[in-house]
Amino acid sequence: MSALANAVREDRLWQRHADMARLGGTPKGGVNRQALSPEDAAARNQLAAWAKARGFSISTDAIGNLFVRREGSDPAAAAVLSGSHMDSQPTGGRFDGMYGVLAAFEALEALEDAGVRTRRPVVAVAWTNEEGSRFQPGAMGSAVFAGHYALDAMLAVKDWKGVKLADALAETLGAAPAPMRDGKPGFALDYYVEAHIEQGPRLENAGRTIGVVTGIQGSRRYIVETDGEEAHAGTTPRAARKDAFAAATRIAAAMYEATTDADDTLRFTIGRVEVQPGSPNTVPGKATFTIDMRHPQDAVLEAHEKTLRDIVAGRAAPCVARIERVTAVAPTDFDPRVIDLVRAKAGALGLSHMDMPSGAGHDAMHIARLCPAGMIFVPCERGISHNEIENATPADLAAGTRVLVEVLVELANR
Repeated sequence: MSALANAVREDRLWQRHADMARLGGTPKGGVNRQALSPEDAAARNQLAAWAKARGFSISTDAIGNLFVRREGSDPAAAAVLSGSHMDSQPTGGRFDGMYGVLAAFEALEALEDAGVRTRRPVVAVAWTNEEGSRFQPGAMGSAVFAGHYALDAMLAVKDWKGVKLADALAETLGAAPAPMRDGKPGFALDYYVEAHIEQGPRLENAGRTIGVVTGIQGSRRYIVETDGEEAHAGTTPRAARKDAFAAATRIAAAMYEATTDADDTLRFTIGRVEVQPGSPNTVPGKATFTIDMRHPQDAVLEAHEKTLRDIVAGRAAPCVARIERVTAVAPTDFDPRVIDLVRAKAGALGLSHMDMPSGAGHDAMHIARLCPAGMIFVPCERGISHNEIENATPADLAAGTRVLVEVLVELANR
């Protein structure tokens, strides 16, 4: 093992995870650290404190992305960037996203500890609102950075309680201040590499330590709303009702049936349902639910979107229903040079590895449109993620970070 890989400290990386897990920690051992919450601000402050202690510079941009920079010898050279996100699902795990941030930061520390200078600056990033559980769409910070979403449009987004993102961002940056980068989000990048837990069982089932990620399947998100008429639950005959929830369940059942494929490639999920007015003895007048749909081929997603729209149009009566597409992210193919480099570095470190696509979306899907990009996966226990019992081993986290730092130093010295 090289001196640089040896400089990655498994104990330090594990302790960093433990420290972050206390910020928004839940009784079951997970985290609830949603985007632009006080818990998110606390995590930003913790990362900034560690960065300042090591002499790295920090900055943020207009959408709240937080950058930790280790300078290179060529101040004019474009940066090599690595990172992920610190926000979580309401009942999230300790490693989803946070591992990528802490692996990137550990890579900076390992470079510093090993006395390795790079020509290009190496920058760790914590992207804003990747999960999309509080503010939709997800992967917002990276998408604004890449110019795929307009900054002003994202600042105007509201959460489920009506809080505007611009206001939540102002509170977060007030509680976790960092120097603001001038101008619109975005700066020149040379390469981007993101480490992440797999969030699935393939690595563990195959007994492999490193996933060499070849790409990310496409995803689309929708909101379906049904409008009916509120009525008394005890006095209104069923034939006279315009039950918005009944209409929503008919639509949902038809969608589940229509999106079932024989090879189980298409992913269709209804993850959030709201019924109004939410009274036990009132027929619902409005129902809303979300859809998350994913597939490696954009043409398949397009065909299924037409099917979903047909179902909404044909199954709502006597209510009125509509479907709105919230996001559409095309499938991502990662750069062959990054894929080959991750594979080569894993092999040189004696780590078992396998090529694999990502079923989940990540910030890398937006940054890959800006510069050559790739990802590194490590196993998570039983493939469980978006769950408080999500788990990974210190050894696997350190192994992925060793691959990451070896990849970053080669790219940064191009």
